Amino acid sequence: MPYEVEHDESEWRSKLSPEEFAVLRQAATERPWTGALLDEHRAGLFTCRACGNELFLAGTKFDSGCGWPSFYEAVRPEAVELIEDRTMGMLRTEVRCARCGSHLGHVFPDGFGTPTGDRYCMNSVSLEFTPDDQ
Repeated sequence: MPYEVEHDESEWRSKLSPEEFAVLRQAATERPWTGALLDEHRAGLFTCRACGNELFLAGTKFDSGCGWPSFYEAVRPEAVELIEDRTMGMLRTEVRCARCGSHLGHVFPDGFGTPTGDRYCMNSVSLEFTPDDQ
């Protein structure tokens, strides 16, 4: 599927750090409890680190106890792309940025106590945060 923002591998490698490239472009996962945005609680907006697409409002972030930033819904349904993922011997739903196709994490139907019941489990390295006061 063509995306609004596309680069070849060398361009992505020049734009992203090695860790960012591994997660965003190769679907790696950062280690739990290590992400810089895990404890971010200010009001603001989370965007795609690769292309700046608006992804999640800070008000939808919640502490799921999983070790990664979790959200109960995207800023708009069309902001993310959901793809069946059968890797690692299980069925999951991968979440990608709908603007550039970068891997963000996975969504699970276990966001108990949230308005949607969903838990978008995202890699911190896939996201940028801009506080409302900037």
